Amino acid sequence: MYRAALVTSFVAGFLSGCTHTTPTTGPDETVWRMMRNLKPPYHAPEWAKHVVWYQVFPERFRNGDPGNDPRVEDIEGSWPHDHTSPWQIHPWTSDWYTLQPYEQENGRDIWFNLQRRRYGGDLQGIIDKLDYLHELGIGALYLNPVFQAPSLHKYDGATYHHIDPTFGPDPAGDRRLIASEVPDDASTWVWTAADRLMLELIRQVHARGMRIIFDGVFNHMGITSFAFQDVLRNQQKSRFKDWFEITSWENPRTGSRFDYHGWFGVRELPELREDGRGIVQGPREYIYAATRRWMDPDGDGVPSDGIDGWRLDVAFCVNHQFWKDWRLLVKEINPEAYLTAEVIDSIRALKPYLEGDEFDAIMNYNFAAICGEFFVEKAGRITASEFDRRLAELRAAFHPEMAYIMQNLYDSHDSNRLASHIVNRGSGGYGNWGEYFDRSKGSNPAYDTRKPTEHERRIQKLCALFQMTYVGAPMIYYGGEAGMWGANDPCCRKPMVWDDMTYEDEVVRPDGSRRERGDSVSFDAGLHEYYRMLISIRNRHVALRIGDFQAMTADDARSIYVFSRTEGNETVIVALNNNDSPQTATVPCSADGAWVDLLNGGVYTAQDKALVIHLEGLEGAILALQ
Repeated sequence: MYRAALVTSFVAGFLSGCTHTTPTTGPDETVWRMMRNLKPPYHAPEWAKHVVWYQVFPERFRNGDPGNDPRVEDIEGSWPHDHTSPWQIHPWTSDWYTLQPYEQENGRDIWFNLQRRRYGGDLQGIIDKLDYLHELGIGALYLNPVFQAPSLHKYDGATYHHIDPTFGPDPAGDRRLIASEVPDDASTWVWTAADRLMLELIRQVHARGMRIIFDGVFNHMGITSFAFQDVLRNQQKSRFKDWFEITSWENPRTGSRFDYHGWFGVRELPELREDGRGIVQGPREYIYAATRRWMDPDGDGVPSDGIDGWRLDVAFCVNHQFWKDWRLLVKEINPEAYLTAEVIDSIRALKPYLEGDEFDAIMNYNFAAICGEFFVEKAGRITASEFDRRLAELRAAFHPEMAYIMQNLYDSHDSNRLASHIVNRGSGGYGNWGEYFDRSKGSNPAYDTRKPTEHERRIQKLCALFQMTYVGAPMIYYGGEAGMWGANDPCCRKPMVWDDMTYEDEVVRPDGSRRERGDSVSFDAGLHEYYRMLISIRNRHVALRIGDFQAMTADDARSIYVFSRTEGNETVIVALNNNDSPQTATVPCSADGAWVDLLNGGVYTAQDKALVIHLEGLEGAILALQ
């Protein structure tokens, strides 16, 4: 979601506030009821076991077509509701905390102005950089919301069936086409230029052997949505009046004022109404139609021209029965579709979502929390054996196949970036999500927004090494591989750093003060090559993707952790030194002979089925039998 202060709602206490009730009947009632009762054995999408994910925040990834840049009227209806002050497309390479002249004219602070900024990222920019992603070794893209909406993040959808016109080549023409439709009647829907460019993006992604999923935001829409606008105009006479949680209607005679439930009180996000089945019939049918549109665009029953799955926003705020029913629809369209949920909570709280009849995976913040407490934290760092125990608990929590397709991430659009998490180690972590969310914001005077040091980059590299060799599907938040840093939302959403652009130094701090010496901003070619090498090793070795996991050494005194991954005749050993000082580890292995270090290039000779591995401080090795 988009407001940092509200992501505290993801903790367990808020889960208890979401509706979980006994279902009534659904579409294709008899067949679907039988399917629900049968609960066939769980089957994970096979392709999802073999990919490295890359999360793209479209507005901030690449401006491929300046001709479609948003206008000031395009931001009307989005926070902070100022579309009358001076405004322009923000310079892509400018210092993040520096207020530009047009911003200074409104007299407001940096936090107000960061929400008004638009940088012009679009679909053409993503298409232009598909080769970059393919060469990095990425196997699947997760796009933050792309549907029509006035905000920079698009979680306030105006529709679910149209791509935002400012992401495509003809915004004005698209708006005219959209206005010609009956928005809740799929038979009247047209394909806009932005929609068609999205289909081209999907085609080009698939042509490179990659996959792509959309962000589904089905708990709420935006105040500019066609349904909510009709309710505002027509009140009780609106045919959409039952779509939302309306608490009172406009009545001049009685003095009653129109009011409604917004997502956790956010007025920009009116919640869709639910009953015992989940989302009520009107918006449910609309969501189903939009789902079919993007998963099988030409409707020929062959989903190869559609998206490969969905990431579901604030999934814990939608009734379980809706997800069970919707999954049946999704899997009917494409049995290999991938469904991943945003639910940030304890293993126990996650279990109902991962029983095989709702989601295939989650955005694995528990992975990030455990790794943060081992690799990142200084005070209170967990031991290697505790690290191993907690990983084992997480692997065993759900269906065995699910462990291989969990989106193992360190950061996202809703967290501080990994590099800045490391800079601020000692200030907490994801394990205490609600509290850490606010603590990790740039508005916190105690949070350091500086550039990471070389030592801190070594910690990031060690984190990446583990992420790319562990069980699960690694996910990189855009720019992590290029050296980007940033505090929590909105500062984790800086424009992507590219190697063909020259950026201003970061001189200004969040409070407006200036650094004595600015932090240089540029594409980190060395870090990028390290990520590319790790991903290449993972992609070449099947054991690192679907192999069994075996912990071999958990040395608490020296903070050394060694494990193996085995698939068929292939075994890969991964050794990590989570210590600033050089260490030597003696590790049992499956066979004598020469073991090649795939990462560093050395060769180790095993004798009596034991390997003696030398590791520099904060370094690892990936060994395979020659």
